[in-house]
Amino acid sequence: MANKTVPELEILAAKMCASYLDALPVTGAALSALGGSLQETTLWATDALAGRLDELQFDLGEGPRWAAIRSRSPVLIPGVHDASHERWPVFGKALLETNAQALFVFPLVVGAVDVGVVELYRAIEGPLSPADLATARGLSDRAAWSLLGSMLALGSVDGSGESDSVLSRREIHQATGMVLAQTGGSAADALLMLRAHAFANGLTLRETCDAVLARTLDFGSDRG
Repeated sequence: MANKTVPELEILAAKMCASYLDALPVTGAALSALGGSLQETTLWATDALAGRLDELQFDLGEGPRWAAIRSRSPVLIPGVHDASHERWPVFGKALLETNAQALFVFPLVVGAVDVGVVELYRAIEGPLSPADLATARGLSDRAAWSLLGSMLALGSVDGSGESDSVLSRREIHQATGMVLAQTGGSAADALLMLRAHAFANGLTLRETCDAVLARTLDFGSDRG
């Protein structure tokens, strides 16, 4: 996580973290970006403990953040001292030595693209209520789209400097239409998913569109 972050992304991440603290009964938050030129980068932590929990998991290569990223589902630990931590024993031991009493991790996902992860902790144990969970999911959906849009706007989609102009409009429209049929939503969302997939996987937009047109890339499947 030694990558230099972009100030605009830090500002956005700080606002996102603040939105979680404003809307949920949590004490601190940390947000990291995944993929693209940023690789794995912590963009913001609201306090030292939030940053430390994120750093520990990255350094150790284990912890609920990795489980959330792999499963693309939230990992909820309402009672740090009641949990077994058998899936992350080294991090679990370190976690028990902190003041965090509950930990909630939400992946930031847009379609088939893993955009980032947000980790929330609280100083008192207890689960999030169903209403709080719904709020957290909604915040995570919005954060994922906002973060992805900012990442794409601030840098090249594929690292090569290739623009949409190297593709014919017909290819773009065809690939966008196929993704739209696979996922629903809007044409703008479908095009963003194409660009996001290229960005996250080090591909050109041409390669991504060609894969969709060749039916080797399907955004409607888990493997998309």
